[in-house]
Amino acid sequence: MQAILLPLVAATLVGLMVFWPRGAAPTSNSGSRVLERARIESVTPVCPQGTPATPGGSCSTAVVRIGEQTFDATVPSGRSAPVVKAGDRVVVAQAGGQYAVVDFDRGRELLALIALFAAAVIAFARWRGLTSLLGLAVSFAVLLWFILPAIQRGTSPLPVAIVGAAAIMFAVIYLTHGVSVTTSVAVLGTLAALVLTGLLGLLVTVVLKLNGSGTDDTAILSNILPGVDLRGLLLAGIIIGTLGVLDDVTVTQTSIVNELALHNPGLSARQLYRSALRVGRSHVASVVNTIILAYAGASLPLLLLLVAGGTGAMNVLTTQALSAEIVRSVVGTLGLIAAVPITTALAAWICAKRLSGAGESVSVTS
Repeated sequence: MQAILLPLVAATLVGLMVFWPRGAAPTSNSGSRVLERARIESVTPVCPQGTPATPGGSCSTAVVRIGEQTFDATVPSGRSAPVVKAGDRVVVAQAGGQYAVVDFDRGRELLALIALFAAAVIAFARWRGLTSLLGLAVSFAVLLWFILPAIQRGTSPLPVAIVGAAAIMFAVIYLTHGVSVTTSVAVLGTLAALVLTGLLGLLVTVVLKLNGSGTDDTAILSNILPGVDLRGLLLAGIIIGTLGVLDDVTVTQTSIVNELALHNPGLSARQLYRSALRVGRSHVASVVNTIILAYAGASLPLLLLLVAGGTGAMNVLTTQALSAEIVRSVVGTLGLIAAVPITTALAAWICAKRLSGAGESVSVTS
């Protein structure tokens, strides 16, 4: 096992060093807009140039406090614009000495929600919950300090996502579930499924002629970072999105095989595989629905926009934007399905080998 895992860890570390973002990030083409936090002192229904504003009209002005100074800031209009009043904490954009309110400042509320989430996880799962939160922190650290900055600096998104996903996988699985034969098998199964997911995603995007564009987000991104590889970004999103579910499935399958071996040491590798695979089929059937609905929920505004356009169902499904979402969910699900037999077979073979060689079962770290 170590002969396989150690080279993989070394390769991941080398990948991190090779692709680590270096140098200054490219400047945005969107202008020199600066965002700052402020507090609303007062709101007046008058446009910044002194033009009177009608009730419910197109503009109004707020006096905002930034530190010890106050400034006039334009309040946006429209259905999606924030409705502000005195005392609200907001985010303002400053460009050329002019200020405009762009959104509410939700920092405190989000921190309170995150604290509640962490407290609930630790209260229920105790030490394991704390380690899972540490793994989550590592995931965000890799995403924010390695994957996104490397892509921003022009590195191809696909190899960056593979290296980043491998780093997240090693850290999260071992931090959350401990160092054991069981977790090592889960790591191997997860890595094998990720490789298959990436290869399948690459094949499907080529066959369907998907270039990763077709949405407002990608159009804006193309203007800000003209050299970004949108297809690679699509593949990177598939790999990273699949990783979170693979963790659950592979660890579950290795734990099931180990429990079967603990309670019936006489089972052969084939018997362990068949018994655990039956559980894995039920697990996959449930998780598949979860993945599809998660992607559909995230794409609900896009789906509604396409349907509202009056186009037929087939025309909607074959658009660049929606085809990309279908590819995300289908390829991710296929990778998940592949992870079950791969991980189960590895776990059954190792358990049977250890039982026949040592006369005792593999211990589970719980």
